[in-house]
Amino acid sequence: MGVRCKFWLLKKKRFCAIPPLPNTEFCGNHSARSDDRWIQCSIDPSHSVLESNLENHLRRCPLLKHKNSLSLQPFYQKGINGGDEEDEDSVHASICKDIQDSYNMPEVCRNWINRANDWKIPFQEKHVIQQASILGNLEKLGAFKSCSSVGEQLHSPAVVEFGAGRGYLTQMLADCYGVSKVFLIERKSYKLKADRSLRQKESLMLERLRIDIEDLNLNAIGSLQGVPYLAIGKHLCGPATDMTLRCCVGENDSTSYLRGLSIATCCHHLCQWKHYINKSFFLSQGMSKDEFHAVTWFTSWAVDSADHEELDTKIRENEKVLAGEGDDDDDLLRNMCARDRAVLGFMCKDIIDAGRLMWIREHGLEKSELVKYVPSNISPENRLLIASY
Repeated sequence: MGVRCKFWLLKKKRFCAIPPLPNTEFCGNHSARSDDRWIQCSIDPSHSVLESNLENHLRRCPLLKHKNSLSLQPFYQKGINGGDEEDEDSVHASICKDIQDSYNMPEVCRNWINRANDWKIPFQEKHVIQQASILGNLEKLGAFKSCSSVGEQLHSPAVVEFGAGRGYLTQMLADCYGVSKVFLIERKSYKLKADRSLRQKESLMLERLRIDIEDLNLNAIGSLQGVPYLAIGKHLCGPATDMTLRCCVGENDSTSYLRGLSIATCCHHLCQWKHYINKSFFLSQGMSKDEFHAVTWFTSWAVDSADHEELDTKIRENEKVLAGEGDDDDDLLRNMCARDRAVLGFMCKDIIDAGRLMWIREHGLEKSELVKYVPSNISPENRLLIASY
């Protein structure tokens, strides 16, 4: 290995890989200058530049180049799935309280559970269990037929994975069920084993779109037009779930056909009123934007518990907390023990997801459920929205 710059990259936990300039230990980017200082790039704050180089850098920042290229794509439409501050189109009477356990391990995924495919991707049992149940619950709703062997084709020839990351959920779907078209949606750039393995399948067409879900016009993707597809996602954080639902099930003119969706929600504390898919549900319960933000804040109390079954029982016993009963609600909240805070946090998560479920049903996917798809000891973020026409 050649000589490297001696500047230590704190986030990457390694030295800069660029060769140093003559007569110095540092490269041109990191050479010390007494009259200069490092500042964050205003386009992409994840990296820094010397203040004296900022003007030149802003003209060639890699993120700017990507944004300019993305804006020319037909499927880019800024803010299309972001939502509005106000939305009172529909009214729902009550929340969904009956969330059933649905730990689904389909037979076609057992090779993965038994580590038969760990030569293709890094194997972590808890993630494989979650992936199998996400797909198994979608199969249970009839979104695609049960396959007796690997390689049989889905009724739906395409899959769109939102927040795809490394693409391992789609990797399992392709290996266990078979699929002809794959679209991986992720705002970050990943080029890892799942991509390489998927591209080795001769009968599969793979497109990875680096774009924020908020700006994705799914109907403008040429190779997806007129094609039925499945929408999947594992742990779509906060508003990403709402944007995905709006992207797939919204009011836009559709040139493709959503056959079913299976989305694991998480990070409800990041949800925002602007993006939330079913504001009218909260409004119908007498809760405005401020109350919605309070509910999202309470979700941060949903911490790990040593006894998740006890938490589930306590949720049923303490529903009056969210109903606003009691003489002094502020004192009640302030004096809650850690366990009751966790109970309240999980209740708030359920309310947010129940509103999403109602919105899905109102938009034509009556065959839909909100379930616990894995035990809490596998992941406390274990709520799954599943729907099929």
